[in-house]
Amino acid sequence: MQRRWIRRKLPVLIFTLFIFLYVDFHLRTSTSISSLALLARAGRASSGASPAALSRSIQAQAQVQAPSASTDARFPVNSSSGAQVTQPKLKVEDIYIAVKTTGRFHRTRLALLLETWISITKAHTFIFTDTDDKVVSSEGYHLVVTDCQSDHSQTALSCKMSAEYDGFMASSKRWFCHVDDDNYVNPEALLSLLSAFPQERDIYVGKPSLDKPITAHELLEGNTTREVRFWFATGGAGFCLSRGLAEKMAPWASGSRFEETSAVIRLPDDCTVGFIVEKRLGISMVHCSLFHSHLENLLLINHRSISQQVTLSYGMFENKMNSIEVKGGFSKEDDPSRFRSVHCMLFPFTSWCP
Repeated sequence: MQRRWIRRKLPVLIFTLFIFLYVDFHLRTSTSISSLALLARAGRASSGASPAALSRSIQAQAQVQAPSASTDARFPVNSSSGAQVTQPKLKVEDIYIAVKTTGRFHRTRLALLLETWISITKAHTFIFTDTDDKVVSSEGYHLVVTDCQSDHSQTALSCKMSAEYDGFMASSKRWFCHVDDDNYVNPEALLSLLSAFPQERDIYVGKPSLDKPITAHELLEGNTTREVRFWFATGGAGFCLSRGLAEKMAPWASGSRFEETSAVIRLPDDCTVGFIVEKRLGISMVHCSLFHSHLENLLLINHRSISQQVTLSYGMFENKMNSIEVKGGFSKEDDPSRFRSVHCMLFPFTSWCP
């Protein structure tokens, strides 16, 4: 009886054992092949390298699957190395906001900004112009009258940007942000964006006006030139620089050096900033879609996302007003830029809001 049971069960046991050994063999082989392939790729990348370099290559290969930050949209990027430094939480007062304007726009563009967002950021907003204005100064605003020309030439624009940079460097602020006099700045969105970046890193963030890097011709000694390509954040939408990065820019930006650098590439102020950051320092611009200029179709900005936008703008395009679409207590005739409507949406308890 026992022998008969063994004869029936033994083939089943042998077959089960065979299946187990077969599966185990293939699992081990697959793992070994994957490991060998990983090391082979690392070895090919480090062919002829020292043992230390080979070790670093293998470590880098192992880190490929780790998540990394994107240089696009709203994600901050670490663009410099160094020890971690703990800094106090960023406050809106730590941001040096520089507004570029000119005398003929004091009663129109600038007046609108003073009435709206600058009334919130008055203590740390600095207005760079070419014309003295006792009315603005008497109301306690930081008016910086430069010796720059009042036109829109490369020389005049670079002159004012140079003054903005030097003004920031003389302050104790942690971030430098430039905007034009047709920009609305959302202080809370700006603070939220800049707070997301590692505060000890070199950051240049803004929005390009082009869909590809700009091509320039850098003037060299002997009246020769070389072609250079780089991204730059358009000044019409605004951009920001961290303190550490601004300090590194000094050899090409402090004093008269900024205008000299601008002359080397024969491009305006915002292009010059991008040239210094990307070509002189080798640091990539962080592209951010939360900055806006009049060069884009502002009607495409979703009404529900307005509170998240860092800057807005307005301007005439083909004899039509290019501005955001926002519902508010002001008509388009009374508020063509829509800045008053935006301001009342963000700060509804403002005294003059409907």
